[in-house]
Amino acid sequence: MPSGSGPAGGVARLACGLDLGGTKLLGVVIDPTTDGPILAEHRVPTLHGDAAALGDVLVDMVTELRTRVQRDLGCDLSSVGMGAPGLVDRSGTLRTGPNLPGVIDHAFGALLQERTGLPTTVDNDATCAAWGEHERGASRHKNHSLLVTLGTGIGAGITVKGSLLRGAHGFAGEPGHMVVDPSGPPCPCGRRGCWERYASGSGLGRLARDAANAGHAERVVALAGGDPEDVKGEHVTQAAAEGDEGARRVLRDFGWWVALGVANLVNILDSEIVVIGGGLSQAGPLVLDPVRAAYPSLVLAHDHRPAVPIVQAELGEQAGAIGAALLADARARA
Repeated sequence: MPSGSGPAGGVARLACGLDLGGTKLLGVVIDPTTDGPILAEHRVPTLHGDAAALGDVLVDMVTELRTRVQRDLGCDLSSVGMGAPGLVDRSGTLRTGPNLPGVIDHAFGALLQERTGLPTTVDNDATCAAWGEHERGASRHKNHSLLVTLGTGIGAGITVKGSLLRGAHGFAGEPGHMVVDPSGPPCPCGRRGCWERYASGSGLGRLARDAANAGHAERVVALAGGDPEDVKGEHVTQAAAEGDEGARRVLRDFGWWVALGVANLVNILDSEIVVIGGGLSQAGPLVLDPVRAAYPSLVLAHDHRPAVPIVQAELGEQAGAIGAALLADARARA
């Protein structure tokens, strides 16, 4: 196959998308001109504590994916996009990210562009996921959408009139750090009682450990190896899937906290759909049903406003990487 030709013989325009999370780095390659499958995918654990070394890992990821598509498809990449957790400004600099300690004011966009030679776009990870779902997933054809990602922390991406809402400096979409309980537990951001202390994966683990220490989650503790302090969110969803009532009680409590934040956001944004993404969304109804049940009592004037569906993200863990690739392609062509 000649260099630059695609799988069907035409000239391909391939975009690489990276999703930098608190636990893993996921990279994909897509053809942004079609709604086809992912052409290449690679993942590695996230490296913490050393911004320069993390930059090397990101470059290595692009190099690996680029080598694959050159070898397997006879094509080169045309752009690179990345989503990063935290405050990403319009220059592609990650100003700060509570779940990436030690990474402060790091210009990942400039780094990737210089070392790969490819047009590069860096944005907030949830913003990228929201665009992926808007273009190819659960919020397609919705002009006013809200994506909430429930992972290590909480992120959000917002569309208004079919376009991403980034704010004055590019920082829009950080509801995980709106304070819902000023006397609540400490947050890595330095404050107390942030929403993600209750409604993220780490928040679910904390709620479950509280229940376990009170003697209300025996099956959850058993799955964690017998020590309540080792309980994590995945132990709760596993026990709940088995039908354990203690685990389901924890998920009802967790669902209330998720719904509280979602209701606050809908009150502000008047979104027409709420998409729940991130790792916890993969539990499906076990997580989403308690959120849906609690939401009506928390949103303003529920009986006097159109229903807002709360749905599971369709692109799963790949949403952020796909969205990053689509944004990179659009900016490279602008």
